[in-house]
Parts: sequence; structure tokens; C-alpha cells
Amino acid sequence: MKKIGLYFGTFNPIHIGHLAIANHMAEYSALDEIWMVVTPHNPFKKKSSLLDNHHRLEMVYRATQSYPKIKPSDIEFKLPQPNYTIHTLVYLQEKYPDDQFSLIMGEDNLKNLHKWKNYESIIENHNVYIYPRISEGVIGNSFKENDRVHRIAAPIMEISSTFIRKAISERKNIRPLLSTPVWEYIDEMNFYKS
Repeated sequence: MKKIGLYFGTFNPIHIGHLAIANHMAEYSALDEIWMVVTPHNPFKKKSSLLDNHHRLEMVYRATQSYPKIKPSDIEFKLPQPNYTIHTLVYLQEKYPDDQFSLIMGEDNLKNLHKWKNYESIIENHNVYIYPRISEGVIGNSFKENDRVHRIAAPIMEISSTFIRKAISERKNIRPLLSTPVWEYIDEMNFYKS
């Protein structure tokens, strides 16, 4: 049985903060593999700054190539939209019955977990690995003592994809915040320039 951590994101673009957290989870938690699940463009939301699914997947693929424990995943591209995390988990459990799937999320997301569709079922059947964020607010007691919620002392990475997109459009050099293959792809494709 493989223990797989699902790290969801638009990854628009994937940056060194995402990689540092994924790698930390792969090395310092009970997880065997981390799947970077690229969340598809919601057809009901118009978001011009969001690159097409295949471009974001390509960046994740390029960013993770040299990390054997980290894999890109397009699993949500195949599911009906709009999609909920519970549907993805059910689908994966049916497709890979011998593996165990966990969620990876920032502390800030844990605060809102009780608002997620079927959150009770998620927490009952799946572990949740939490990485720290510099954020406001208090985490509800219901999750503080839960055996399925594991806090991992990953480095705090306050880099945002929004900041990176804005910096690129302003012609700033933000190369240190992106892995080289991702930077080269963005540059070659002329993404986020306007």
C-alpha cells in the first residue's frame, strides 16, 4: 500500500514554495508520494489570468521531473465540473483501492474545512497533513485534537503565484522564485507578460 498525499492547487505558476512544501512532506511525513493535483479551470468562472489546464500541468511536470517522490496529476481534469474534493477522493479510492490518499493543505485552509462538502467523510476516511502559514484566525478545536490531522513543521513559504504573475507583467526578474524549467517555459511561451 502506497501512502499518497494530494497537494491541490491551480499552480499558476508552480513556484519554489510549492516544491519546498511538497518535498518536505515527501521527506518528513509518513507519505510515500506527493501528487501535485492541478485544479482545472472552473468553467463557471471567468478568470483571464488563469492559464489553460494543459499549460499549468506542463509547468508542474517540468518542475517535478527531478523529484522522484513528487508527481504531477491531472486527475481532476477528467471529473465533472464544478468538482468537490470529496468526489476526487472517492474516485481515486475506487481507481487505486490498494493505496491510501491523504490531503495536504495550509493551516489557513484547515480553518475552513468544516465548510467543505462532506467534510466529515473526508476527515473520517483520510489523513490531513497541515503545513504552517502566517495567517490570521483560530483553528477550530474539532480539528486540533483529531488523530487524522497531522501538523508537519514544514518551512513557511510566503510566496504567492499572484505576486509572481504581477512581477512578470511588470518585467521584474523573479527567476529565483521559479525552478529553471518552469521559468524557461513561461519565458518561451510569453506567459503573464500583459
